[in-house]
Amino acid sequence: MQVANTTVVIAGLGVSGTSLAEVLKERGAHVIGVDEHKPEADLHSFDQIDWDQVDYVMSSPVFNPRTPFILEAQRRGIPVMSEVEFAWRLRADNERTGKPAPWIGITGTNGKTSTTEMTSEMLNACGMDAPTAGNIASGDMSMSLSRCATNPKHDALCVELSSFQLHFTDSLELDCAAITNIADDHLDWHGGRENYAADKSKVFHNAKRVIVYNAQDATVTALAQAAQTAPGCRKVGFTLEAPQAGQIGIDNGWIVDRSGVAGGAEGEPVKLSAIADFTHLTEPDGTLYPHLVADALTALALVLGLGADCETALKTLKSFKPGGHRIETVAEAKVDGGSIRFVDDSKATNGHAANASLSSFPAKSVVWIAGGLAKGSRFERLISDQAKTIKAAVIIGKDQTPMREAFASQAPDIPITFIEPEDNATVMTRAVDACGEYASAGDVVLMAPACASMDQFKSYADRGNQFAQAAKTWSEVHGLH
Repeated sequence: MQVANTTVVIAGLGVSGTSLAEVLKERGAHVIGVDEHKPEADLHSFDQIDWDQVDYVMSSPVFNPRTPFILEAQRRGIPVMSEVEFAWRLRADNERTGKPAPWIGITGTNGKTSTTEMTSEMLNACGMDAPTAGNIASGDMSMSLSRCATNPKHDALCVELSSFQLHFTDSLELDCAAITNIADDHLDWHGGRENYAADKSKVFHNAKRVIVYNAQDATVTALAQAAQTAPGCRKVGFTLEAPQAGQIGIDNGWIVDRSGVAGGAEGEPVKLSAIADFTHLTEPDGTLYPHLVADALTALALVLGLGADCETALKTLKSFKPGGHRIETVAEAKVDGGSIRFVDDSKATNGHAANASLSSFPAKSVVWIAGGLAKGSRFERLISDQAKTIKAAVIIGKDQTPMREAFASQAPDIPITFIEPEDNATVMTRAVDACGEYASAGDVVLMAPACASMDQFKSYADRGNQFAQAAKTWSEVHGLH
């Protein structure tokens, strides 16, 4: 893509927008940064844009497709693209191969970040320079996707892709691609579930080596089956059950490949490793964390599809530790008869993720902190599925109506405390205190809210940090010493 002497409007000067602006300027483009909240922006209102001078628009995920300036650009025939699309078109040749580095793209409603991190760690252990990039949160400008794509030192990029980014992305032809799952999320932004799934499916288009899909998710399976991939591209389904031909999964406590991606013939079972060797994928009692196992299978299939050494990849995966706020024990209170564990899964920002998190624990053992910004989602199915697990619930958030209605219709006998939303600074302390009234020896206080955090917290990380601090304080005060 030649951008010299073109004019590009950058809508939103976050990390990705600011980084892309620098890359474009280095290549001779005239950049107009528009951000209502950044003093350093060239313009502070989209009404100030002289559209007759604009060649391209990069839109931040903050803006949904129905935003007036996006519609105006499209009306004029001006391409509106994500940072991902720009980065793909601006790729540099790798200094060792003389060709652009392959991209491994990971999308899905949940599990993107862990899968991307696992993929990167395995490839790096195999001797590649393969950083994470894309939607993974980072304030490091050098690790933005546009910077990574134009850095000739990288041998591969492990790219987390959000549905927002994919909406304005159309040229990707990834070497390896995965969809972890699809559940209702961001439906207000996309304008419906079908649009959301269609944007996710773009990662499969013209993929070259392997696409990895959730064989237990009917929507994802259908997208994989319908995907128009390059000739010779392998389609690998992952499952938490015994795999069928064309799949990788778990059989009698072993990771078993029957897709051929691990080197055997398709359909032939190849035992790779005992799942018990992956201690980060299990509870202290050996119970599997199903969503982390799914992430590990996805990542493994991706790196093997790229040609990584299987033994090295497995060894690295066994030592991998998930990032913060992903089903992490942050405190433990010793009480009569045992202990109460406090588990932070603040990354569970939708019902699908919360369902997976709750599924990790025994019946009636969870005192659940839930609620927040629902993003148009409903929770009746979640409550119905997990009523067997939930001992009690504590509901936070500014709008508690969706959770209140779901419990009332699906599990009216479960005791609930609703935390008054006023005073954001104390909401988590009050929530943990309320959990303490319900919890007893052997229970887990689980924060997997099924909602976004922005109504009362800076981010899901801030929410998780506040939970961890409140849990530690409660444990020190109420635990046996």
